[in-house]
Amino acid sequence: MNVSKRSDIAPFYAMEILKSANEMADDGATIMHMEAGEPGSGAPAKVLQAAHAALDNCQLGYTESEGDPVLRARIARHYQDYYGQTVAPNQIAVTMGSSGGLLLAFLAAFDVGDRIAMAEPSYPAYRNTLSALGLEVVGLPAGPETRFQPTVDLLKQVDEPVHGLIVASPSNPTGTMIPRAEFEALANYCDDQGIRIISDEIYHGITYGEPAETVLAYSNSAIIANGFSKYFAMTGWRLGWIIVPPDLVRPIERLAQNMFISPPTLAQHAAIAAFDCREELDRNVARYAKNREILQRALPEAGFGDLAPCDGAFYVYADVTQLTNDSENFCREMLKATGVAATPGIDFDTKRGNHYVRFSFAADGATVERAAAALIGWLQPK
Repeated sequence: MNVSKRSDIAPFYAMEILKSANEMADDGATIMHMEAGEPGSGAPAKVLQAAHAALDNCQLGYTESEGDPVLRARIARHYQDYYGQTVAPNQIAVTMGSSGGLLLAFLAAFDVGDRIAMAEPSYPAYRNTLSALGLEVVGLPAGPETRFQPTVDLLKQVDEPVHGLIVASPSNPTGTMIPRAEFEALANYCDDQGIRIISDEIYHGITYGEPAETVLAYSNSAIIANGFSKYFAMTGWRLGWIIVPPDLVRPIERLAQNMFISPPTLAQHAAIAAFDCREELDRNVARYAKNREILQRALPEAGFGDLAPCDGAFYVYADVTQLTNDSENFCREMLKATGVAATPGIDFDTKRGNHYVRFSFAADGATVERAAAALIGWLQPK
């Protein structure tokens, strides 16, 4: 029987490491999970209360394919309150996680064979999903000199025209942000060249200096993907949203109707309450900031090389050139020797990722402290 060529994509190495770590835990090992980008706090209290109320009082049938109008209106209000940007609720589609939103965006905005640019390193699901959809990935070799972010100059170096550009600020795996002047220049260049920007803003709310700016401030043609998994700490609820320009409203609606029918209703009822939980959620961010300081101190002490400037999100992207030339094997050895689970850089950069490892510091502080001590003890034994 046939197996599709489109399914022949790379694995998600963070989940491969997670699987190995769970198998070790089943055998009695103590694991410090720093491989997955998952907040350790769980959903806020008001979200859980709203979910219980919905279970008791709501039928929980299908909603509209683009999501519950009440939730869409609340998301629109969030953009006015947080960014000062006016968004029409009909331009918002609630999705099966931000991953589902990106899938809809790629399908609505691009045709098979279109060329989509993205920085290397980047979140691996961008590359793998685009490939599965028959789109061509154009890697932009972004390094420390560009804060691991795409730039106008990098786009100009591409020989053939591109149809789209994925940006993420803060980014996964580096946590770096695009400075506002450069973000505006990038958006202006893309609008001039007819390049559709897809801005993954899932880590907005988790920053350690300046707040992140939405691409809506710079472009009327971009697509925004966001969701409830990171700042709102609702990973398993699988709920996100996209904001699209008017020309994509109806295409997104048709695609959502046929591919998903509707987003999960219980999660939508609960998510309305998430926007009223900022005090609790900001305490999470304060905890991430402390964890960030622990790793920024401990990783160089353990022998890791340069660390990407972590402006936001909850990752440290560490150069391991002094320790290995094979980040995947290094992560597996580290897991067995210390119980610290981290993600090899090859997940994010197929060309240079063998020189990098990503650590997530979204766990509780005690776990991060233990992991830091274990790494120092392993690499710098007394």
